[in-house]
Amino acid sequence: MSNTDGPKEIFDRERRRRIRDRAYDRSEGKDFLGQIMSEEILDRLSLVKRDFKKCLIIGQPANGLRSQLNDMGIETIAADASFLAAAAFGGVQCDEDRLPFADYSFDLVINVATLDSVNDLPGALALTRRILRPDGLFLASFVGAESFTTLKSLLMKAEGDRVSVHIHPQIDIRTAGDLMSRIGFALPVIDSDGLRLRYSALEKLVSDIRDMGGTNILKDQIRSLPRNVYEQAKLNFENGAADGGKTTEHIEIIYLCGWAPHPDQPVPARRGSGQMSLKDALNKPASD
Repeated sequence: MSNTDGPKEIFDRERRRRIRDRAYDRSEGKDFLGQIMSEEILDRLSLVKRDFKKCLIIGQPANGLRSQLNDMGIETIAADASFLAAAAFGGVQCDEDRLPFADYSFDLVINVATLDSVNDLPGALALTRRILRPDGLFLASFVGAESFTTLKSLLMKAEGDRVSVHIHPQIDIRTAGDLMSRIGFALPVIDSDGLRLRYSALEKLVSDIRDMGGTNILKDQIRSLPRNVYEQAKLNFENGAADGGKTTEHIEIIYLCGWAPHPDQPVPARRGSGQMSLKDALNKPASD
């Protein structure tokens, strides 16, 4: 498939597949961030008062999700860009912007921790909407742009005048919301959750990133981190530790929810027509 007429690709597809293979080999889809996202998505799904019949799960935590969805009577198909993960799931190896499924194949699509590294994100979301049946539900989560601020700062400081990218670019919550609306998902809801994690060693933080396949997959610029720079970053990490000997890192997880359009869905009110702010609504005392 040629990409000459499409948007310029910033991620190396083959490198991404290899890194996701390594991530699955390391964690078998049980990395702790993926587990957090999966549990949150299941909590959100439990609030939806309707029955689903067939679900596509994209991402390496698919095995854990699949067993729980099957217990709910939902048939599941798994997919991932990693050959190892897809083979282990008995699923399909594919990229999210090249989904090989027919239109209206699923009434539920769940994507865990992959959308931030897709070359054509609008295309991936559009394909997701196409394979959903009318009134089908899309739930997704991924690491957002306000993540790994400590690590990024440490690496920049250690590299001095020769700063390189070592973590791929990420998506902010406003961009995600704009895309969901532009693609045509009905009743879109986009929110985020911030995690503050404390690490005693830089190696553990880097290991967690590798477990989820979060290392650099940029197409045009790959430069290994020099050993002296890594050692300086480790020193900076240790020097930044609090009294307990641990350094704090922040991770933002963005959650998406949207429905394939259907004539019977409620229509959201026109923007600006509300008479009460969300803050006031949330603070309003319950009626007796």
